[in-house]
Amino acid sequence: MTRVLSIDPGNNKCGLLLADISEQVVLEGKVVRKELVINIINSWLEKTSFERIFLGNGTSSDFWKDYLTSLIVVPIQIVEEKGTTIRARERYWELWPPNRFLKVLPRGLLLPPDQLDAVAALVLLEDCLNRKFQWPQKPNFRIEP
Repeated sequence: MTRVLSIDPGNNKCGLLLADISEQVVLEGKVVRKELVINIINSWLEKTSFERIFLGNGTSSDFWKDYLTSLIVVPIQIVEEKGTTIRARERYWELWPPNRFLKVLPRGLLLPPDQLDAVAALVLLEDCLNRKFQWPQKPNFRIEP
């Protein structure tokens, strides 16, 4: 198993994604407040290890790169994140299609009901590795308190 972490960084909240790239599956995804990011990463590190961190190059990425480098000895790969939030909407509907009543609406009018930062972290990872991942269970995307 080859596990990696993908981060869609932000000033107030971040999307975190733990994935197994050998199986092409998402193991866990969360949207967390900035101050809880390290707690979540450490809790994942208690259960498993990961060999690389993919970090979006947008908002506050310099802060996160410096901060993570000082705490975790894992290679960090900076990834282009331009347009990932918009593309995360489409990816959301690919992963969890709308119910039959909403299917009649054009996709452009459908807004996912959840925070998309974790899905944006997935898009970052998929773009970088040029392959799609499965996400077997729809997570709760509410921002972790």
